This record gives sequence, C-alpha cells and structure tokens, in this order.
Amino acid sequence: MPVHLNPVSRTIVPVTFGLLFALLWFRPAPSAFSATQLEDRIVAVVNTDLILQSDVKRELAPEQERIRQQYHGDELSQRLKTAEYMALTKMIERRLQLQEAKAKSVDVSDHEVKQALQQMKQQGEKINEKDPLSLRNIRDQLTLLKVVDREVRSGVMVGDAEMKRYYKEHQTRFALPEEYTLSQILIQPRSADGTAEALEKARIVMTELKQGEKFEDAALRYSDGPNASRGGRLGLVRQGELLPTIERAIAPLVPGGISEIIETSEGYHIVRVDDRTPKQFRPFDEVKFEIQALVFQQKSEDVFQSWLVNLKNKAYIEIKF
Repeated sequence: MPVHLNPVSRTIVPVTFGLLFALLWFRPAPSAFSATQLEDRIVAVVNTDLILQSDVKRELAPEQERIRQQYHGDELSQRLKTAEYMALTKMIERRLQLQEAKAKSVDVSDHEVKQALQQMKQQGEKINEKDPLSLRNIRDQLTLLKVVDREVRSGVMVGDAEMKRYYKEHQTRFALPEEYTLSQILIQPRSADGTAEALEKARIVMTELKQGEKFEDAALRYSDGPNASRGGRLGLVRQGELLPTIERAIAPLVPGGISEIIETSEGYHIVRVDDRTPKQFRPFDEVKFEIQALVFQQKSEDVFQSWLVNLKNKAYIEIKF
C-alpha cells in the first residue's frame, strides 16, 4: 500500500543497520489511549499503530539532555528539531519491523526474556523484573533481533571471490607496522639551564661521527641513555612506538644511516638505523575470517536497508509532526 502523507508530513530517513543493535533496551512500549492521555496528540500513524507526542518525548529525552549540554542559541534549536525528527523516524521503523515480525510469526519465549535479563544483570544493568513495561521492551528488542536475523542476515552469503576482492581493495588495513633496529646517543641537559651546553656536546659528537668515529664508541663515551654501555643499541622498535620527531627523522634513512641531531623533551638524540624491515601485509589466509565478518556486515547493511525500504513502501505511514 502506498505511503499517505498529510500536508505537514515529512519524508522518513532510513536508520542504519548498526543503529538497530544500538537501540536502548528501555524504550517505551506503544502507548494506548487512557484518561490520562486525552491531552496527548498523535504524531504518526503506522498502519494500525499510533505514535503519540509523549512517546517521542520519552524516546528523545536522553539525546535531548546531551544536546542541551553541548549547544546553545539557534544551533541548539536546530539540533533539537533534527533529533526530534530522527527519534520519530526510529520509532516508526521499529513499529514496522515489529509488525513484520508479528506477520511472520516471529515469537520470543519467556525463557529467552529471562536469559536476556540474566545477561543484562551480569553486565551491571539495573532491571526491575516486576515492571511489565521493562519486560515488554526487552521482548520487543529480542523480537527485532530475531526478525532481522531471519529476514536479512540468513540470506547473506560471502564467497571467496568477494573476500579476495575486499583484501585487494583494502590491503593497507592489513599492513604490519614497519620495524627498525636502532642505536642512539642521547645527550641530556645537566640542569634546567644546561640546554645550550647539551646541544654543544651533541654537535661535538656529531662532528666526531662524521670524521669516522665508531657509533658504539661514541655512545659509550658520551651517551646519557640507559643503553650507552651496549653501544647505544635500542634493539627492535616498531613504527608508531617512537616519538614522532624521531620517527620523522629516521624515515628516509637506509640501514647504517645516522640522523641529524633530534631535539625532544628528553634531550638531544643522534639515531642510527642498524636495520629496517619494510612494510609487510598479513597474508590473506591469516585474515580470511576477519574479512568474512567485515564483508558480511557490509552486505547485511545493504540488505537491511532494502528490506526496510520495502516495509515502508507497502505500509500506510502518516506523519503529523
């Protein structure tokens, strides 16, 4: 059935597949009319379900509080309007999915609800087991997971060709960090006013190295580093473990190359690259299952969006918002 909109209606924006699993456990169940709700108003009709303004306010409350703390003035007003509309969108999409679950006889047993309660307790959630609304919300969340698993995920397959294509197109994602074997001479100031003296000493060391002094001998004589007695050898270091200034300085060096004087908060460094292992990539067979999960998630997202659009296209949705 086509979607019918009144003159003040707005277009619905799809919510991503990932957001389905990020929905809060404790969302209000669909409101029913009562004497205390006579002043409430309907903001949306989703087939035979009604969404009231009070439902939207409860849905929006946590996000609204966050927005009020971060924004002010005109931007606050715009952010609140956007958040209110997105909250209504999510509610409409949940109603459609729950309706589809009912039509497909997707059921959640009391035992499954109890298991979910137990898991939530173990994770530190505070739950009132005697509150019917809380139990209803948990049952609805489990129903959403079940119907998506049956209608979306069960039909998603990932073949070897797709995984190999993903590996080729995203190979940098599976890169191993470059490794260096390094030695260093570290000259540290002797006092707060000793910076100039330390720099002059580093320059003397650099001059001697350029004149042919062995790096190990210079390290033994001059270095204040903890590895001075071992000729300044630092051993194996991975890319990303070094101070950025040092990493930039040694990046162009080949094995045997010595950096210029590098200033850091620790003092003045002279670094030699003894060896380096170029960037390598984890082999496909090692990351195959990781890629399978990534491709499966991506394809599931696409199928979920198509499924959700189809639910909307055949539904009667009227927004009075």
